[in-house]
Amino acid sequence: MQRFPAFDPPEYIDWKADPGLVRAFRQTIAGDAERAAIVARLTKDDHRALYAGLLRARLHDIQLKRWVRTGVISKAWLGTGEEATTIGPVHALERGRDIVAPMIRNAAACCEMGMSVADMLRAYLGSEDSPSRGRDLHVGSFSHGVLQPVSHVGDMVPVITGIALTFKMKGEQRVALTWVGDGSTKTTAAHEGTNFAAVQKVPAIFILENNQVALGTRLEQHHLPGTFQDWGASYGMWSAQFDGNNVLDAYAATVLAAERCRRGEGPALLVAETFRMGGHATHDEREARETFPDALFKEWGRRDPIGQYEEYLKEAGWGAAELEAVEGEVAAEVERAAAEAVKSKGRMPKGESALEGVYAKNGQ
Repeated sequence: MQRFPAFDPPEYIDWKADPGLVRAFRQTIAGDAERAAIVARLTKDDHRALYAGLLRARLHDIQLKRWVRTGVISKAWLGTGEEATTIGPVHALERGRDIVAPMIRNAAACCEMGMSVADMLRAYLGSEDSPSRGRDLHVGSFSHGVLQPVSHVGDMVPVITGIALTFKMKGEQRVALTWVGDGSTKTTAAHEGTNFAAVQKVPAIFILENNQVALGTRLEQHHLPGTFQDWGASYGMWSAQFDGNNVLDAYAATVLAAERCRRGEGPALLVAETFRMGGHATHDEREARETFPDALFKEWGRRDPIGQYEEYLKEAGWGAAELEAVEGEVAAEVERAAAEAVKSKGRMPKGESALEGVYAKNGQ
């Protein structure tokens, strides 16, 4: 894909495929018979949708960064480098039936579940016509199966568990999915929600998105085991790991987890190993670079989830023109969305609208 020197992490600007990592990308899939069979069933349209999703996620973030640099908004929370951990799992679900609750790094779940990119951008503008009518920059639309998250990390775990419990009680073969960061695993809400889901055997999928850092706290500073390999077992829950920078591995692992849920076999915990290629938000990029050694950014920069998937598609017979055509369509989509959304910048909600759609008002 096109690289943007003003907005991409420096490791992505002159990105070149590492033959060893490209080979490992393929071997990750081939090495697991169940996942390999799932990937083998993907059609060309399926691969196109996955590729478009990755591009849409990256270009959405670049647009937000562009707005920050030009003063349209003050800061933005990005998922750069972690796109596969969002796109793969969402495409493994049934749109219009299953429910997701994204974290800020997983905002791309919104458009992949059917929301418009324009509405996602409007959320940052806080306009009256944004999905939350200006109340919050967190994006969601329950009619699209997207539960709007809250800022308190880990809190969506018990919420999504409750939704999954309703599916179980109604006998519906539906799945509820959310992501939880490595730091969020230390919160009471995440622990209680995970434990309740396991005990009640609800059809929920928890993706533990280990991006190596919690705000500015490195993994080894808050998690003594060093890995989350046994995390699911500590709750008596079925668990598996996937490469968080490999969209096909993420997709296949989630398909297997969703199938278990629909069969009534209880929840699943998927551990995704990935890396945050920037700050907690755009305001602390420098702090992020001081938190980790430069070599670590370079190591994960070589594993760009979009670049690696492009190499996989090329080896599968995709030509440069085909890839460029998909990118052109997605880029045009995001550009139109940005132009449409920015028109809403001055449409601020009326103050009294803050009392609408809440549980109580006027002292009642």
